[in-house]
Amino acid sequence: MHSPLKSLLWVGSCREDLKSFPEDVRLVMGYALYLAQVGSKHPDAKPLRGFGGAGVLEVVDDFDGDTYRAVYTVKLQGVVFALHAFQKKSRRGKKTPQQDLELVRRRLRRAEEIHAEMVKARGESNEEED
Repeated sequence: MHSPLKSLLWVGSCREDLKSFPEDVRLVMGYALYLAQVGSKHPDAKPLRGFGGAGVLEVVDDFDGDTYRAVYTVKLQGVVFALHAFQKKSRRGKKTPQQDLELVRRRLRRAEEIHAEMVKARGESNEEED
């Protein structure tokens, strides 16, 4: 039995940013988001460091010498929130730039607010999934 498809919601400019990526990269990122919606995980999706566990995931794809990243969260029940999509500019190391981590933190807080509003509107309890 398949689980129901979770809603996919975009926070901030994430959708427009992802649309600006090369088609091959968009396909990888889109498939990763779809897998999250059906309760699965893309083989390249890894927990983003500094966000306490596997609730915030990052997919990294290299294309034509450039590195692209998409960050999303599955920690809010019934919804996948796409938080950030960006091309990594720095050539030094694999570490996510601090400004991008701050943006993810702000958008995660916004996603939590949106989710709480959705739950309140439906009159459901606000329990997180494990």
